[in-house]
Amino acid sequence: MLKGYVHPNFSSVAGILAKQLPKDQDGGAAVCIYHRGQCVVDIWGGTRNEAGDEWEEDTLSLSFSTTKGIASTLLHICADRGLIRYDDPVAKYWPEFGQSGKGAITIRQVMCHEAGLYDIRGMVPHANEMTDWDGMIRRIEQTAPAHHPGRHNGYHGLTYGWLVGEVVQRVTGKPFAEALEEMIAGPLNLDGLYVGIPETVYGRRAYLIKPGGGQGGIEGLGHGKKPKPLAIQLRNRLIRQFIDNMIRISGTNPNNIRAGLLPRGISSFDFNGNDVVKSCIPSANGMFTARSLARVYAALANGGSLDGARIVSPDRVEQMSEIQNHRRDKVVPIPMKWRLGYHRVFTTGPRTPHAFGHFGFGGSGAWCDPSRELAVALTLNSGVGTPFGDSRIAYLNSAAIQAADKLALQKPSVIPVW
Repeated sequence: MLKGYVHPNFSSVAGILAKQLPKDQDGGAAVCIYHRGQCVVDIWGGTRNEAGDEWEEDTLSLSFSTTKGIASTLLHICADRGLIRYDDPVAKYWPEFGQSGKGAITIRQVMCHEAGLYDIRGMVPHANEMTDWDGMIRRIEQTAPAHHPGRHNGYHGLTYGWLVGEVVQRVTGKPFAEALEEMIAGPLNLDGLYVGIPETVYGRRAYLIKPGGGQGGIEGLGHGKKPKPLAIQLRNRLIRQFIDNMIRISGTNPNNIRAGLLPRGISSFDFNGNDVVKSCIPSANGMFTARSLARVYAALANGGSLDGARIVSPDRVEQMSEIQNHRRDKVVPIPMKWRLGYHRVFTTGPRTPHAFGHFGFGGSGAWCDPSRELAVALTLNSGVGTPFGDSRIAYLNSAAIQAADKLALQKPSVIPVW
């Protein structure tokens, strides 16, 4: 059963989400949609853990690469405030970054995945090191690009968060999480936008649930049950299957795919663990409500402001949405049409040439289309998907777009004057 609010014009979205919720296993989801600056869908349902606790309106869900869109938005706000310029070298703001032939790499190249620094498999001996911010920064500083920056694009599936996040920290003088709160969450009055959650909100967490049941954590997780086998092991086996299919279909270099997406030890990396959720990994461990994600993108869809709070200028939004490259990616086998920190929006049919956002492994995603004044967000805790969402979000996106387009075609009411 779904809870929340749906405007009648967008009722099809609720019907799709209701069908997508797991019927024979645990799992839940939330969808929030803004159209023309107004919330038209804010619904949730299912369960947030194996114990069967209901998904609540303020449930926080791990959203993997959907986090990159939020990290990118934060860096754009820095640009809008004059703290950075896209075509400046990263080393101008982060001098130590200039080591190992990286002195000329620009912020623009980082944001459209042209820096050649995607090889996390070559950077760290074990995925557990991803919880150590300072250690990851040192490793990135010491790493040489995998190719000449600017000549190719390769999805920085995990390294992107530290590349963008450290620039944010250098130019604001604040930890990433603090800058996120002060520059986005606070002004937009958000109820759940964290990259590294404080213990005070642990009780609002959804836990990742593997297909067929079972949580990913090996700790008690507050439910009085014996530790479960790591759900993430199954997830990563399915990731590998997906990667093998990508290699077979596209001919993409398998070494690049594994280098960008599969650090050593990832099969034992527990995304449900407290040490992971409290750390700051701005490419992969954002804990969000769908409502908060939708409000961020609703502001972007509305020229940078929402409910009287402006986070960026209209001119900045135009720059954020400009496609930077059309090439096939060296890590993922399809052209992502990279914007500055965002990618194309996938649907089951409707065209979205002006839309941009970021989706995540497991199925989550958030995006906006300024031409339609539309913003959509999905959070969930079950399923596997691809590194960029799956068919669930594509169907929801299409329903939202079709509803918005139908409204755009309707003529305004005319009251006759007698």
